[in-house]
Amino acid sequence: MYLKVCKTNLLQSARKQFRNYHSDNVFGFKRKSKHVYTAPEQVLKAQCDQSNFFRLVSAFRQNAHKTADVNPVALTREVTIFPDFDPKRYCLDPDTKIKFTGILNTTQSEGTVAEAVDFLRHVYGKNIAAEFTHLENPEEIDWFCNRLEQLVPEEIDTETKLRLATELLRSQNFDNFLANKFTGVKRYGGEGAESMMAFFSEFFRLAAGDSVEQLVVAMPHRGRLNLLTGMLNFPPVKMFAKLKGKSNFSDKYRVTGDVLSHFVSSTDLKFGDKNLHVTLLYNPSHLEAVNPVSMGKTRAKQLESRDGDYGDGRWGDKIINLQVHGDAAITGQGVNQECLALSGTPHFEIGGSIHLVVNNQLGFTTPADRGRSSRYCTDLAKMISAPVIHVNGDFPEMVLKATKLAFEYQRKFRKEVFIDMNCYRQWGHNELDDPTFTNPSLYGIIRSRGTVPDQYTKKLIDEGILNEEEKNTIIKEHTKWLNEHLKAVDSYKPDDVYFKKQWEGFSQADEAITTWDTGIHLDLLTYIGSKSVQFPEHFNVHPTLLKTHVKNRLARVAEGVNIDWSTAETLAFGSLLYEGYNIRISGQDVGRGTFSHRHVMLVDQQTNHIYIPLNNLHENQGGFLEIANSILSEEAVLGYEYGMSIESPKNLIIWEAQFGDFFNGAQIIFDTFVSNGEVKWLWSSGLVVLLPHGYDGAGPEHSSARIERFLQMTDSKEDKVDGDNVNMQVCHPSTPAQYFHLLRRQMLRNFRKPLIVIGPKTLLRLPEATSNFADMGPQTTFQPVITDNTHDPKQIQVVLLTSGKHFYNLASKRESLGAKNVAIVRLESYCPFPTLELQQEVAKFPNAKIFMWCQEEPQNMGAWSFVKPRFENLVGRKIQFCGRPTQAAPAVGIGELHDQQVSEILSKPFSFEI
Repeated sequence: MYLKVCKTNLLQSARKQFRNYHSDNVFGFKRKSKHVYTAPEQVLKAQCDQSNFFRLVSAFRQNAHKTADVNPVALTREVTIFPDFDPKRYCLDPDTKIKFTGILNTTQSEGTVAEAVDFLRHVYGKNIAAEFTHLENPEEIDWFCNRLEQLVPEEIDTETKLRLATELLRSQNFDNFLANKFTGVKRYGGEGAESMMAFFSEFFRLAAGDSVEQLVVAMPHRGRLNLLTGMLNFPPVKMFAKLKGKSNFSDKYRVTGDVLSHFVSSTDLKFGDKNLHVTLLYNPSHLEAVNPVSMGKTRAKQLESRDGDYGDGRWGDKIINLQVHGDAAITGQGVNQECLALSGTPHFEIGGSIHLVVNNQLGFTTPADRGRSSRYCTDLAKMISAPVIHVNGDFPEMVLKATKLAFEYQRKFRKEVFIDMNCYRQWGHNELDDPTFTNPSLYGIIRSRGTVPDQYTKKLIDEGILNEEEKNTIIKEHTKWLNEHLKAVDSYKPDDVYFKKQWEGFSQADEAITTWDTGIHLDLLTYIGSKSVQFPEHFNVHPTLLKTHVKNRLARVAEGVNIDWSTAETLAFGSLLYEGYNIRISGQDVGRGTFSHRHVMLVDQQTNHIYIPLNNLHENQGGFLEIANSILSEEAVLGYEYGMSIESPKNLIIWEAQFGDFFNGAQIIFDTFVSNGEVKWLWSSGLVVLLPHGYDGAGPEHSSARIERFLQMTDSKEDKVDGDNVNMQVCHPSTPAQYFHLLRRQMLRNFRKPLIVIGPKTLLRLPEATSNFADMGPQTTFQPVITDNTHDPKQIQVVLLTSGKHFYNLASKRESLGAKNVAIVRLESYCPFPTLELQQEVAKFPNAKIFMWCQEEPQNMGAWSFVKPRFENLVGRKIQFCGRPTQAAPAVGIGELHDQQVSEILSKPFSFEI
């Protein structure tokens, strides 16, 4: 048990009793004469010794990691003299007899202080060390020290040792094989870190043995190919074919592919009568960016299998998340801090991830002492009170024990846990790099030592467990197997493993443009609208919401007119839930909405309980709405949502930025996953991103969703008509009905594409920006182009093209001027670019002489540079520009200047002399 130290009065009494006859001068007193203890004094001394002994034990548990031998390539072997480990500091002689029971978890019930110190050094300060005394829960501390003291001294059985040796030798042989057969290839091998194979081997077996059904794994380059071919049933022929320039995808798919070190596997492993499915995710070369994706995918799997009961139960009984890190990356990449901050929050918890840090002690060329400000690369774990196990990678058996300890902790407490495996990098950042340019001393040590597999097999040979012939047989058979796969490269045909299981019936979009009837019956619209503001009888809704949100919505849906943005969104959500789809919307304050417009969740004003009306549409409702008010994070949260979206086409996953330009904190996820996950890896995603946008005088950081950045990321063509098979959709709806159809279309199609919605702010409550049920009823659909013209088309001489909120500004200006010769065409979809629709609209105005693109954004931003070449090349008419002048900031922060710009961009389109 976790005992408390001796109370102050007991220590004071001990000082008084023993100051004349203790020889160690600990308290500043010298022995005066030899003393014979009375019986009461003996009891008191024994009690004090036990208390002081516990203080000694606590010192080891808390600080032994600082002096442990966990670095296999330390530049210096000087051992730090830690005074807290000296028994004399606690008035204890080495030969003093001490009871171990109740303090140390050892089979020995009592012994000397010296014996205890030897035990403590072996458990806490040798080749494995742990940081756990910072944990906030005493039960966890108690469990950790008891389990560590029991586990470290345990003997590893012969069968396990042979398995470890085999895995290590195969990993080393695989790297040697690639080095010989494919010289000049950057393979990011596992040399120097082969003990990670001991971790994976043990972890997979432990998981299967505990009835875990699935693992979702995020992993960087280092050792990835070793794991794939060594344990994840990845056929080496597929890898060798890639090295020879062949595609790993069937020709029927539209893909660009990815590099060798990003390969993945989704496979079933069998351990006795237990199966374990392991999914290794693509890692897009952006350090640690895959980690939140793996967490989101894990949660989606857990929800699908009811492994957590939507937040009300114990998460992760059947599905676990494993994250592998590099030492420099886990320290330097902020996404890790965001992920840890997410790990214990509602709607993001997954039962605790297990983390393995492959600690090369280098970040590219920067040594650890220059690459961080903390003692350990894993010090980030302390922000969430997670334990860390440091282990020397030169000792595979200790790595195995660290794995077991971490796994058991995670299973018991369902919390994050870290293994810091200290190892080294045999070569430079890759096999073609010379690391001695910057780290000559370190690589002097590395070059002079034997490899981990060779050292371990020698140990087994010395123990008589393995012999040279058996070792050579393992290598020979593995080499033969690799050569057989190499010979099969010429006849290799990629397997078609895509659009299977839950994705059956889905496919990539083709080059055609499809139209989907996304309207629903008017009675269902009324029903959903009414149910969306119903709540239990004794539920205390905020009085303001009763007067506005509830009352106004009931009136609107009863008449089916003046449907605002929030109601249209609710109708889309409700109809999809009614049809059995799951919906999740996350972001900062999405429950009520940044602009206090959504209120899809109601909060009892007396009990603080939350009620979500849309989850109570009817008794047998198939879909579930999850409202995930997130932490103040963009990159990790968006990555998390993307991970959820790629798991199942039945999930409508939405992420809303608090303001549109806040997405830039998640730019890495957009660049490496959302915009090109499909063309690189055939990952289909129907993720919806909502970005509030509009120039209202709010200044540079609260105006623009940076439309131009998303359009630059699309693969829309400038010289040919786009089909549905663009990489992602970028739309700028101007009415609630258009938004309604966009959301429903995401789920009703037989393919999935990310959707970027340039959303409204002022339009949320603008009376002119409303729709009617007729716009959402049967046989209605999303309109990529809308023309607003009430006059004879032949009278039109000026055609203004615009999007979103700016349409209402222009329409108001046109009405005030009575400009009957001006038509306004709204471009509701940027990508796919609606070429055919625009051609049809332009043809309606035979006498038009001027076409002008009007936007609120500066000329070097917004959609202008995207629209101009497509309109001129595909529609065949010249087009002019009207918007703010080119500038560095998205918007101005001076009120008078803002008003001046508004006046100019609204006057110019109507100032032509025809």
